[in-house]
Amino acid sequence: MFRHGSRSLSRASTMRWRRPFSTDLPAEATKDSNFVEAWRKSIPAVEPPSTPSVFMATRPTTPSSIPSKLTINFVLPYSSELSGKEVDMVIIPATTGQMGVLPGHVATIAELKPGILSVHEGNDVSKYFVSGGFAYVHANSFADIIAVEAVPLDRIDPNLVQKGLTDFAQKLNTASTDVEKAEAQIGVDVHSALNAALTG
Repeated sequence: MFRHGSRSLSRASTMRWRRPFSTDLPAEATKDSNFVEAWRKSIPAVEPPSTPSVFMATRPTTPSSIPSKLTINFVLPYSSELSGKEVDMVIIPATTGQMGVLPGHVATIAELKPGILSVHEGNDVSKYFVSGGFAYVHANSFADIIAVEAVPLDRIDPNLVQKGLTDFAQKLNTASTDVEKAEAQIGVDVHSALNAALTG
């Protein structure tokens, strides 16, 4: 068995398996001709339905060279903070640590933790406190950041943050059920992150 192991390893290394990235796939929406043909045979008087891809804007292709700017979309459930904004860099508070994203960054999906999202545009830096969410970095130098809540850092009152941290720490100490402990721990984590953002 071991004698044949080296042969199978060398054969596996010469095989070229490549799975295409989503940005390598055609950007144009294509209709399924078999479906349309079957539809027209069954119901000739009614136009075939449109699929979701028909309504989506076509995705920009992956550039052959690295662009000078990163295009970001930063959205919340109730508003769009930044839409199609070209920036130099964005620093994301990922659960794995702070993640800097520059133009040409490898395609990535990252979960956000409570912390500071920094948007760098020349010498200007806009900072937002985000409570959580996801960041989708695409290979074509586009990034979509979706946050549950976000507030510009200069709109946060340090006194209210300290009061909230004290209140949630007290609730955590007096919590009797698992649900109460979990809710209090989330409050402590968010207010600790807010406090660190304001003092650091």
